[in-house]
Amino acid sequence: MSMEIRHVAVIGGGTMGAGIAAACAAAGRDVVVLETTEDLAEKARARVLGLAGDDERAEVEAHLTVGTLDHDLPLVGDCDWICEAVVEDLDVKRAVLSRIDGARRDGSIVSTNTSGIPLAALVEGAGERLRADTVVPHFFNPVRVMRLLELVGSDDTDPEAIETLRRFLHDDLHKGVVDAKDTPNFIGNRIGCGFILSGMHAAVRHRAAGLAVDEIDALLGAPVGLPPTGLFGLVDLIGLDVMDLIARNLTATLPADDVGRATARLPEAERRMLERGQIGRKAGGGYYRLVRTADGGKAKEVYDPEAGTWSPARRFAVAPSLDGLADRFFADDATGDLLRDLLGETLLHAADLVPEIADEIVAVDRAMRWGFAWAAGPFELLDRIGPHRLIAHLRRSGRPVPHMLSVLEAAGGETFYRDERQLHPDGRWVDVPPE
Repeated sequence: MSMEIRHVAVIGGGTMGAGIAAACAAAGRDVVVLETTEDLAEKARARVLGLAGDDERAEVEAHLTVGTLDHDLPLVGDCDWICEAVVEDLDVKRAVLSRIDGARRDGSIVSTNTSGIPLAALVEGAGERLRADTVVPHFFNPVRVMRLLELVGSDDTDPEAIETLRRFLHDDLHKGVVDAKDTPNFIGNRIGCGFILSGMHAAVRHRAAGLAVDEIDALLGAPVGLPPTGLFGLVDLIGLDVMDLIARNLTATLPADDVGRATARLPEAERRMLERGQIGRKAGGGYYRLVRTADGGKAKEVYDPEAGTWSPARRFAVAPSLDGLADRFFADDATGDLLRDLLGETLLHAADLVPEIADEIVAVDRAMRWGFAWAAGPFELLDRIGPHRLIAHLRRSGRPVPHMLSVLEAAGGETFYRDERQLHPDGRWVDVPPE
């Protein structure tokens, strides 16, 4: 069976739903957005049109229809792809998927937009038809800007449904599609949010040892291939309230033996910040804030979570790129301790998550580059650090060697990538698919 996606339905016209609808309409597809009330439907229309560029607004408007679930659900019967994009609640999503299934035609693709609820849980107890046709395309927000899209199927999903949606997402919506497995929080959020939370906890120890928030951020930016915000600047951008919700979700969904469970909560100092509303940029400040100066300008201040005080933010002379990362990583000083503790633990965790979360290491690397703006993914960073040097360091420390590092050692390879090929979890060297 070969099907093209010409007609799309989006159930839920919030931020994600509107972004998906705008992208599809801009690609020339007829799109219907269904909401719970007429008022919300009109707000969804305005939201979708507001996401259209000046040169595409007329086309988006021409392809867009809005309605309500109670009155216009039969419209999904003409659609090739029905995308559920309602609130991140398992019971609510299950109820919406059931309503969709009763109104759609055979062979249509159903998707559920979730950032981490396993697909198997969403279709548990559903009929065979819905299980076969349901896929998770995990869009990253904002939909029209972010390149990454994680595509997830379950054991019951029809491979043709996955391939049809993959072609549309890549060829028409111009997404960088990576194949993720049906595991909690998929690839990007499992590693990216895990890094943030574990880093926040590890940073407590390093702040106690004398490294301030702004210095930690300087060391965890360009010198290691992470965004220039560093760790705490990124939390300010996301919001401590959102990180708290992410932590709660990880607690509820991570496997019992996953190392991320130990840090799936806010540290005590950050919990106090959250309770008083000091959650980040959207609240006027978190770890950083801008204050007015006597001459009418602005100055940046940085917060000490343990002392509860503000001071002028400083500029630090740090390495401008990934060059020399290995020497900094293994240095016997405060910088080396920080990099091994904050970055290194995330890389080791990633090396233990394949093939659990993905069948290819390149999927993990692309997810972190395209979704979290890392200059290099975990396995690309491991190659720069030196996998065998890291293995030796772990053994000297009496620590276990993560799975993919063990695979590399057994395969006799020096790095995870060589000659346009990547190391497969079974020890073979396979071609890296083109980007």
